[in-house]
Amino acid sequence: MRFWDSSAVIPLCLDQRPSAALARLAAEGAGIVVWWGTAVECGSAFARLRRSGQIDQRGEGQALDLLGGLSSRWTEVAPGRDAQRMALRLVRLHSLRAADALQLAAALLWKEGRPAGAGFVSLDRRLREAAGIEGFTPLPARLPDLP
Repeated sequence: MRFWDSSAVIPLCLDQRPSAALARLAAEGAGIVVWWGTAVECGSAFARLRRSGQIDQRGEGQALDLLGGLSSRWTEVAPGRDAQRMALRLVRLHSLRAADALQLAAALLWKEGRPAGAGFVSLDRRLREAAGIEGFTPLPARLPDLP
């Protein structure tokens, strides 16, 4: 199993530049682990794209349907005091926003504090860097060119 942050899940639901590379990672069958807020973060991104005219209402609906299919198969790390404490530690150590710290905290809780090379799938440079420092292996190995 690999931990996936929202920046990596979104291209599984929308046709974007990194979609093919992430679809290949997902097809490897390693399983997807996410934090409990991933569906909301993805839904928010889809709504922002619709409001900005980058996708239409039909595209948003299709993305939400794909997200629903993914979420029925993924493993979700629930919120709690341990995640909160871990995220507080992470924002002090790394240059992370709150939601990113909560995602990394969830990944660390999933691995029981021993990430030792476990995959962390993300397109966010700061989050990838922090995950690597914490012991995860950031994936994809090389970031696709992003706009």
